[in-house]
Amino acid sequence: MAKQITCRSIYEQTPSEDGEVGNRVLVDRVWPGGIRRRGAPVDEWMRGIAPSAALQRWYGYNPLQFDEFRRRYLLELGDQGHRQAAARLRDLAEHSNLTLLTATRDLGRSHALVLAEWLSDRVDPDRDACGPDSRSEPGRTGAAPRPPGHRAAVSAAVANLNAGALAFVMGTGIVSTALYVNGAGTASAALLWVALAGFVVLVPAYGWRLLRHRERFVADLLGPRGFAFLTVAISANVLAARFVPDGHTAVAGAFLAFGALGWLLLDYGIPLGLITTSKRSPSLDHVNGTWFLWAVGSESVAVAAASLAQVTPGHVLPVLAVVCWAVGLVQYLLTAGIVLARLLARPVQPEGLMTSVWIFMGAAAITVLAGVRLISLPPGDTLLSRPVIVGSSVVLWAFSSWLIPLLLALGLWRHALRRIPLRYGLDWWNLVFPIGMYAVTTHELGRATGTSWMTTVGRWEVWIAAAVWAVAFVGMVAAALRRRPTPARGAGAEYGSGTDAGQAAHPESTGSTPTGTLP
Repeated sequence: MAKQITCRSIYEQTPSEDGEVGNRVLVDRVWPGGIRRRGAPVDEWMRGIAPSAALQRWYGYNPLQFDEFRRRYLLELGDQGHRQAAARLRDLAEHSNLTLLTATRDLGRSHALVLAEWLSDRVDPDRDACGPDSRSEPGRTGAAPRPPGHRAAVSAAVANLNAGALAFVMGTGIVSTALYVNGAGTASAALLWVALAGFVVLVPAYGWRLLRHRERFVADLLGPRGFAFLTVAISANVLAARFVPDGHTAVAGAFLAFGALGWLLLDYGIPLGLITTSKRSPSLDHVNGTWFLWAVGSESVAVAAASLAQVTPGHVLPVLAVVCWAVGLVQYLLTAGIVLARLLARPVQPEGLMTSVWIFMGAAAITVLAGVRLISLPPGDTLLSRPVIVGSSVVLWAFSSWLIPLLLALGLWRHALRRIPLRYGLDWWNLVFPIGMYAVTTHELGRATGTSWMTTVGRWEVWIAAAVWAVAFVGMVAAALRRRPTPARGAGAEYGSGTDAGQAAHPESTGSTPTGTLP
């Protein structure tokens, strides 16, 4: 019976360094590069236990998809393709200490971690199975994991909280604003309350995760999707701008203060962390659509400050708005160059092309909305002439309009031509926010410039945005109901079930480092 199950990187371990007596099993599908087979610290290579090639391509080592990857991999461990290798690994774990070796750099989000938890009959995201204290429970080998209680489920949800979870609040808040400008006051108020509820629940959850799971939190912050944390500040600023037309200036000011402080810390902190950390492998392949949130954060402060400046006296808010608008504009141009270089210079696989690329359009749209809000301020408060702001806004609106057919074509290529299944994920809200923002921008730019046809088009776009929000919300509720714990019949049952989770393995080689993906 196993006394200890550990997972390690094959690049960091040699037999002399590993003081644990037992079997060292390589659990990757392909042999790791740079390691000679003769003399390698491996007792057995069990390639049949690795995730299927299709699942590995889909995952692409994207930290935001680890939870879904784990669920699918746990289901794969029970299919016909993995059954023989799984039984062999179970037998090894039962009779000796076991070290699972992998070439994956991020052990905390590797399939080796999932295997260690599975072999321990303990699928608990709060406890890292890749450590010296990971032990199998006597008498439970091969048994299904116990369904978690309410506290365990909440703790697990917090531990695995997505860095961009507040994209839901962003999308709901901007669609509420869109409905307000379209005269649908009741629907707008209902969505505002939904957005507030999401904000009140998710922001404390971020704090809890930082306190209880600091290492994982920091790892996400310094990862390729660290910019997703800016959704905390952006969502607060979206709500601030929405409260202004209702006359709740004090509430709007409080949200703006929170959002501006969060923006100040994260807008500097995330790039500083990415530049100075040594715990990363720089690659153009890590560039993704969430990097546009760098610019969206600045523009969200500009929109909220300019909106509040219209109903409150003083010069601080107008200056803050115009400075953030200018900073966000430059950040957008810089990020657009990097993302376009990534898209055009590196191969892109359909599995890795996610809806975060829609933020490309959404970032341009919110920059236009910030410009429209600045136009409404007294000329002496904006530091820039009205023609400069209007001209820049029109150019960016035209560019964001041009992007929409391109983004739709990429979606058609991904789902219709390459047949990637269309399933709900948090990334759907990366689609809702840009569409809602573009609708508001079109309407408000038409109103500010006196272009009636643009205002009319904007009104129709508002209803499209509302429909997209409804589809995403229904998908979110349906996904939550599917994930409700049920009596477990096998490993991973508590993480849901479905025929989509276990994909057939194909004899394709998949390297340990993802290439050709744009998360």
